[in-house]
Amino acid sequence: MTEPNSRRLVQSVLVSLNGVTSEPLTWAGPFFGPGSAAHSLAVLKASGALLMGRRTYEIFARQWPSTPGEYADYLNAMPKYVFSSTLDRAEWPNTTVVPGGVVEAVTALKQAGGRDLIIYGHGQFGQTLGEAGLIDELSLTVVPVFVPEGTPLYRAGVSAQTWQLISAGPGADPGLAALTYRRTPGVPGRLASGMQ
Repeated sequence: MTEPNSRRLVQSVLVSLNGVTSEPLTWAGPFFGPGSAAHSLAVLKASGALLMGRRTYEIFARQWPSTPGEYADYLNAMPKYVFSSTLDRAEWPNTTVVPGGVVEAVTALKQAGGRDLIIYGHGQFGQTLGEAGLIDELSLTVVPVFVPEGTPLYRAGVSAQTWQLISAGPGADPGLAALTYRRTPGVPGRLASGMQ
């Protein structure tokens, strides 16, 4: 959980009706229009830095440097941290490679203060932070599709976690639903290790 005077860590996740979060570009795109674009930009502008594992970094570093528009401009310019024990250096501008000590490094970033830290998706990196109790807010955008196969939001072996529903309602575009949760105080996650 966030200590007084530290900044929050917000996890933003696209999830299908049957709980799949992997490869959202292959199934979520048709439901995203101007409303979602405006909402995504507002969330990004409220954030002070983007945190990611290696897989997300590799996808984003290919896509965003050459993409025009305000969202891409802001994303390219903002501070970014990629947590990886196998990546030597980051080619994406304004990106710092953090080679180890995920929990310790993210804790330090939160304690540094400033605007929110944000994570997109829920891969191994996000699961590690969730297990460590470092994610303060979970923002789910539910996409009205059933995905035949893929990685679920929470996988086997994850310790029990309790969240409090803060808001629920329609998403930024027709068909989407928006759910916001905050970690229940006093219910820590089990420390876990792992990076991509």
